[in-house]
Amino acid sequence: MSVLICGSLAFDTITTFTGRFAQQILPEQVHILNVSFLVPSMRKEFGGCAGNIAYALKQLGGEPLIMATLGKDGALYRNHLEHQGISLRHVMTVEDDYTAQAIIITDQDNNQITAFHPGAMGQAHRLKIEADPAVKLAIVAPDGRDAMIQHAEQLQAAKIPFIFDPGQGLPMFDGDDLKRFVSQASWVAVNDYEGKMLADRTGQSLAEISQAAHLQGLIETLGADGCHVYVKGEKTHVPGVKAAAVVDPTGCGDAFRGGLLYGLSQGWDLVKSVALANQLGAIKIAVAGPQNYTLDRAALGL
Repeated sequence: MSVLICGSLAFDTITTFTGRFAQQILPEQVHILNVSFLVPSMRKEFGGCAGNIAYALKQLGGEPLIMATLGKDGALYRNHLEHQGISLRHVMTVEDDYTAQAIIITDQDNNQITAFHPGAMGQAHRLKIEADPAVKLAIVAPDGRDAMIQHAEQLQAAKIPFIFDPGQGLPMFDGDDLKRFVSQASWVAVNDYEGKMLADRTGQSLAEISQAAHLQGLIETLGADGCHVYVKGEKTHVPGVKAAAVVDPTGCGDAFRGGLLYGLSQGWDLVKSVALANQLGAIKIAVAGPQNYTLDRAALGL
């Protein structure tokens, strides 16, 4: 079964601040905020939610199909994906723009500040989803605003079940937008911060949102504390998995979603799928970069 992954491909510039953001940002002075963080370490990685999710799913033995855009500087990323054995047939190159880029600062408590330049991602709405008997599952992850709206509509029209994963893109949408996404999706995945924003903007609790007739479940990730899984208003806690080390949180949520998609593609129930996803998040956080870890399928019981 192929899994369509709609989202961004980006180059990540990842830096580390050896202090704590909270010690540098004075709450009473945020109206004149002017801060600078010394970041002694820096590296560049392949990133973007679509690339990160596809990487995880491929390592698990799944068949990801990325639907995303690259810019005129994207040849290196294309080569990387081809080396991973990931199909590029739905990846478009935008010749008059640069590939999206995330500039990330991580402090010693693993809090992150990210600046994101969308670049070619702003043209992702030019990619159209059509019914494909080989595609049985999909995810709409953070992408250009128009692309997220159109791809959700197209997936619903093609009768392809999908996860709505608004991520950092959630602030682009108002309550009516979000209600429409929820009405189209089969599952919703958010972290705890995004969950609060989703509830605030829709005027419904996560438990209430999960009671929508068509929705098969809502997942709220809690970092090291695991996840809450809501199914028809009932909440189940799935415990987290202790990481061997805490090195870099960048891409942990995407690794989680790769595990979630794998489980769902295998016909597993939501709680079992989330349990695998928690394992992937713990494996990823122990490695620097979003696409540098390796998975032992046998150790994962696969």
